[in-house]
Amino acid sequence: MSEIGRGRADSARPLSMGANCLTIAGSDSGGGAGIQADLKTFASFGCYGTSVITALTAQNTRGVSSVHAPPPGFVAEQIDAVLSDIGAGAVKTGMLHDARIIAVVAERLRAHGVEQLVVDPVMVSTTGARLLVGEPRAQEEPDEAVLAMTEMLLPMATVVTPNLEEAAALVGALPSSEDEAVEAARRILDLGPRWVVIKGGHFSGAEAVDLVVGPRGSVERLVAERIRTTSTHGTGCSFAAALCACLATGLTVSESAREAKRWLTEAIRRAFPVGEGLGPVNHFHHWW
Repeated sequence: MSEIGRGRADSARPLSMGANCLTIAGSDSGGGAGIQADLKTFASFGCYGTSVITALTAQNTRGVSSVHAPPPGFVAEQIDAVLSDIGAGAVKTGMLHDARIIAVVAERLRAHGVEQLVVDPVMVSTTGARLLVGEPRAQEEPDEAVLAMTEMLLPMATVVTPNLEEAAALVGALPSSEDEAVEAARRILDLGPRWVVIKGGHFSGAEAVDLVVGPRGSVERLVAERIRTTSTHGTGCSFAAALCACLATGLTVSESAREAKRWLTEAIRRAFPVGEGLGPVNHFHHWW
């Protein structure tokens, strides 16, 4: 079990090694999640961030009011433009909107030979808006977007970072305990990714526990104090982006998950009020 820093100012230092990171995700007009959160996170870790926008959202701390997605072909053109010139030590995906965009993202990442991929299977926003859209295929079967993710994207992933609800969508059952979450992670591993991190923000209790499940059944518990706050908007995006940045700078998946957890715990602890709803974390807490 790993204990994450509990309030020390130096418990989550940024990495300064430098690397290129690409985020493929939706834009958050409120700046707390999605592309905006990812780019802030990359910069916080000393990485140069590039972006591919899969959807435009009109949102703030109180919720998402509208979503507009570009044509899949334009998503492909963005990926090609970035990876053919700037490249990326690691790539992170977030909100991919629908099955067509998932398919084109998977195809272009494969074409460019991306070796390190963090998949954050964003399906619902912190405020409850559905961000992955797909038609149900049959009763009790996953919809087309979830199916596209499991068949096309997850097999390419270095690590997948679902929360409990996203894990349930991927395997068909909501984990209600740590043991069930580990079992869900192992079932997700069967879909092809090398590692799974089940984010524990939705578990109850005094501690926030993330579960890092490895390719040979290893399980590492990342434990931190649960901070009672409304500054939780974009926590999943920011964690996955931090993990991506750490991978790009040469850390292992396990090391990256621990560093991302430490950094995010402090980013939540040192958040300042923004908006009237669920505010963002403080991505630059070690600078300000």
